[in-house]
Amino acid sequence: MEKIREFLKRKDIQISLRRYGIDALGAMAQGLFCSLLIGTIINTIGTQFHIPFLTVPVATVAGVEYTVGGIASAMSGPAMAVAIGYALKCPPLVLFSMISVGFASNALGGTGGPLAVLVVAIVAAECGKAISKETPVDILVTPLVTIGVGICLSWLIAPALGRAATRVGDLIKWATELQPFLMGILVSVLVGMALTLPISSAAICAALGLTGLAGGAAVAGCCAQMVGFAAISFRENRWGGLLSQGIGTSMLQMGNIVRNPRIWIAPALTSAITGPIATCLFRLRMNGAPVSSGMGTCGLVGQIGVYTGWINDVASGAKSAITAMDWIGLVMISFVLPAVLSLAIHAVVRRMGWVKDGDLKLN
Repeated sequence: MEKIREFLKRKDIQISLRRYGIDALGAMAQGLFCSLLIGTIINTIGTQFHIPFLTVPVATVAGVEYTVGGIASAMSGPAMAVAIGYALKCPPLVLFSMISVGFASNALGGTGGPLAVLVVAIVAAECGKAISKETPVDILVTPLVTIGVGICLSWLIAPALGRAATRVGDLIKWATELQPFLMGILVSVLVGMALTLPISSAAICAALGLTGLAGGAAVAGCCAQMVGFAAISFRENRWGGLLSQGIGTSMLQMGNIVRNPRIWIAPALTSAITGPIATCLFRLRMNGAPVSSGMGTCGLVGQIGVYTGWINDVASGAKSAITAMDWIGLVMISFVLPAVLSLAIHAVVRRMGWVKDGDLKLN
């Protein structure tokens, strides 16, 4: 047993929730952002501003035509797997082999591909790390083991993982349509808190394919956390803090939350209020890329995702036009209500003596 521990330590293989549930999951979201999400944004820009280079096919592969954005989106599987490999500190031969692993697991995982990529890529990466530089012919053995394990696992479990993720996501979406008030609260609070915690709300939404009303509730929760923390901490952090949290990440407050969890009351309660407002009053839907549901105001990705969904719905005939009420709902849920409600609730929390000056100060 001691030899096994020494071997794992030498290979930097850490079987832990932090390594897989935080580092790998967070990296997967970045891979999705740099492929599927960027591709979607490029396609939207090309369509809305009538830019020929971004709307005409630039490549044809196996009879399928791809635009610039389409090529970026098609690379989501390899991008996620390589990002996971990077987070797991894979040596070069293992890291480069993850491209094939990501393509196979994402393709075989179907609509639940991101979850399949996460599981398969972690196993393949750790197996590759274990064999790396253990033989005189490392340049052959390491890629063979990494790709072999990854593709075999993809064939064996990726379809089942994809279906499981899709069914869970469908269940959440169905429940939100059936009970928009209660599920609006639940989804908004949980996804919003996941965004602030050192895990990836974006990856969770992508893995579950969280769109529709449930996606709108997720956007509301994330915005409540980001804009909420930016607003209530303005007196301590000024404009730098407003921007870094408001369009960056509320995760910056995690250290302060550990020291005084009560600073989380205002953003959490705000998300519980804006979630059902989004689902019941404004009927805010995220019909863009699911990963956008868990991004909130980070780079305005959540808002761009909602807008992209509107464009897609209009193009398909599911929506007649983008209305003024659509824009009012998006602005209110994304910016106005999170700021106003968080400040009001935080004022009460401060008056009760639960939060004092300096508790929200960023280093």
